[in-house]
Amino acid sequence: MPSSVKLLQDVLDYCTEKNRVIAKNIANIGTENYQREDVEFKEILNESSNSLLKTTNQKHIGSMQTAGTGESKFEYVDDQSTDMQSGVNNVSIEKEMSDLAENTLRYKFASRKIGDYYRTLQEVIKTGGNA
Repeated sequence: MPSSVKLLQDVLDYCTEKNRVIAKNIANIGTENYQREDVEFKEILNESSNSLLKTTNQKHIGSMQTAGTGESKFEYVDDQSTDMQSGVNNVSIEKEMSDLAENTLRYKFASRKIGDYYRTLQEVIKTGGNA
């Protein structure tokens, strides 16, 4: 399996987990002293796919972890902001809905690209590589 498909699968896993965390934040918007949570990639790319991307700042891509270490690919963080967006905690419905829309677009993109890859592979198999 190409490293790009593995990366896209990791993006889908991330989007699924991000969706769960956003839903949790929205569900707790009225919970007093609840702290907004977020999820980030701990591992975005493995070393072999790292060469595919060029960055201008090392902060653009999080720290790389070795695949297969058994650790979670995601890091869960509490938002330490003391700004009481909802009046009882730091959850902002506008931010959560914005994050949800962005996450949905990311998920749709990754799933479409994976679908395209497998449709192409299926077509190659059907035609025997003779297009």
